Amino acid sequence: MSATTIVVAVWTYMATGSFWQALVWTAVTLIILQAGYFLLFLGLILRRARDATTNQDPVYTPPPLRRDGVWF
Repeated sequence: MSATTIVVAVWTYMATGSFWQALVWTAVTLIILQAGYFLLFLGLILRRARDATTNQDPVYTPPPLRRDGVWF
């Protein structure tokens, strides 16, 4: 993310010669990268939640090692 931001800042400054325009394009780049990161992270969470609800395999619970004297 840092490398991409630096490349965009330098490239924009060299193409336009304006510090302010390079600053604006760098800020736009940071916003787009952060939004993309957030959406990918959200997708991972939603996919894991979807997989947990669609997987209805019974969970194996082993019996207790010994009883407490209670008869059921």
